[in-house]
Amino acid sequence: MTARSTKPQSPDSLLLDTHVMVWLLDGSARISGATYARIEQAADRDRLFVSAITPWEIAMLVAKGRLRLGRDVADWLDAALGLPGIHVEPLSTAIAVASTRLPWEVHADPADRILLATARHRDATIITAARQMLAYGEQGFVKCLAPH
Repeated sequence: MTARSTKPQSPDSLLLDTHVMVWLLDGSARISGATYARIEQAADRDRLFVSAITPWEIAMLVAKGRLRLGRDVADWLDAALGLPGIHVEPLSTAIAVASTRLPWEVHADPADRILLATARHRDATIITAARQMLAYGEQGFVKCLAPH
């Protein structure tokens, strides 16, 4: 018989998909109260992450006119990434290589592959509304949480 730890388990690390980060900072109703609470708890425990690809994705969406932020994208990103509890997970060699070796069928979008590899690397739950990522999670290859 093994002894069980009485130490409270810390919550999973969370990785925000790019659109979820934008919704979070906009106070969007697309994120449920329960998910907001999990995000706040992760931030309070320094376990809230965004991938290094996320700032690039946001800047590309702004450059293509698919996202409007109300201020310069560099200023918006500096403010967003400077919030307490949010950490940028670097794009390491291990994550870059892992993004090319993901099991099962996952779409070819390089940014999404990097996000999935980052979540797997950190053993983090990715918060996403992307159907393809959620389907990947349903196969057991990554922990996913829909934001609503």
